[in-house]
Amino acid sequence: MAERLQPDICVIGAGSGGLSVAAAAAAFGVSVVLIEKDKMGGECLNTGCVPSKALIAAGKRAHALADARAFGVSAGPADVDFPKVHRHVHDVIAAIAPNDSKERFNGLGVRVIAGAARFKDRNTVVVGDGIEIAARRFVIATGSSPALPPIAGLETVPYLTNETVFDLTARPEHLIVIGAGAIGLELAQAFRRLGAAVTVLEAVEPLAREDGECAAIVLDALAREGVIVRSNVAVARVEGTGSKLKVILAGDGEEAIEGSHLLIATGRRANTDGLALEQAGIARDRNGIVVDKGLKTANPRVYAIGDVAGRGQFTHLANYHAGLVIRNALFRLPVKVNADLVPRVTFTDPELAHVGLTEAEARARKLTIRLLRWPYHENDRAQAERETVGHIKVVTDGRGKILGATIVGAGAGELITTWTLAISRGLPIRALAGIIVPYPTLAEIGKRAAVTYFTPSLTNIWVRRIIALLRRFG
Repeated sequence: MAERLQPDICVIGAGSGGLSVAAAAAAFGVSVVLIEKDKMGGECLNTGCVPSKALIAAGKRAHALADARAFGVSAGPADVDFPKVHRHVHDVIAAIAPNDSKERFNGLGVRVIAGAARFKDRNTVVVGDGIEIAARRFVIATGSSPALPPIAGLETVPYLTNETVFDLTARPEHLIVIGAGAIGLELAQAFRRLGAAVTVLEAVEPLAREDGECAAIVLDALAREGVIVRSNVAVARVEGTGSKLKVILAGDGEEAIEGSHLLIATGRRANTDGLALEQAGIARDRNGIVVDKGLKTANPRVYAIGDVAGRGQFTHLANYHAGLVIRNALFRLPVKVNADLVPRVTFTDPELAHVGLTEAEARARKLTIRLLRWPYHENDRAQAERETVGHIKVVTDGRGKILGATIVGAGAGELITTWTLAISRGLPIRALAGIIVPYPTLAEIGKRAAVTYFTPSLTNIWVRRIIALLRRFG
């Protein structure tokens, strides 16, 4: 006879979003069942954010040796021991894994069940043949997987995705990356810095979603490091020849690019297979599970969050969704997703970070805007660190309300947080112009940009007349 559980909340998927819902609900004393068919921690811990940033960190150290002479420090070329790089990446995963472990969540009061979940009906989920869960609310947080493009011959050659690239124990001789989004370019630069030749192929424009002016700075930096990025190219097919493979580009002459390894980084697809969503009356489309602004599916007892809801593929977005679900499911508070509040970062060097509206998005909404900029090379800390490439670009409306900010440069992923807070709280540019920033720090770049909003007032005739009048009083 099947075991029947009746928790308040059943979470399907133990990635970042699912773990956040489970931990928060348990902290409020709510009964929670968490189902995971693979590894605890999901894609972010095991094959995404954590290992990629560990690999990027290794590449950054190797690159720093090449730049050391500019600081008066003698250093030779980096001696990369790739098996040790592999060990470093997996040591980082192992160090973080206990935070996401079954043991920890059991200790929090969460019932963790290993297995594949599927809906039996609108009110019930089953795991295997032995467990039925009839929860008051369900949260689907099953994440996403690499989406494979329809390239002829792909099934006949070995290829890597973010799920397998971190298993490499030998450095690629020549890595060909298909896809020039954030993931593709981050890994391209990391492998180049670790000594591999790298070619990136993109069907449209690299970093197409980002501000073009700022994306160009990233692409220029990659080119100077030897990463070859080809945009607006179509892949006709791939072929394998022993230990080598060829990517053949469409067009006259069918240009062939030969490499040792192929990495597919062309996007993600929502993990919905096997859930039997139709049994629960849950709709889905090409992007994932269809949800309303409050993250509820067509079945009001079921929420979907993070990648599987097709609203972006960021760990912090899934955590944001988790917080909204907790507010609504436990406290009945009305919630609504606001995508303009969610920052994103491409962790190349220089980093590219953004929150709110880009210039193009603001103009598309027919808004009256002002653009504020300040370059890194005008910042004293950037000069001291020799990190002078990049700038901040802020979009405001005519009255100084902050609509968006893009930062390209060192530490952009950290610096964007201030602007995320400003936009989420509806702060005017005056608040950022008046903040006291420690000297010398990169954060001064943001303040200097904010101050430029008021530069036109310096030549305003009425301002000058007021100053002249006040001078008469001593």
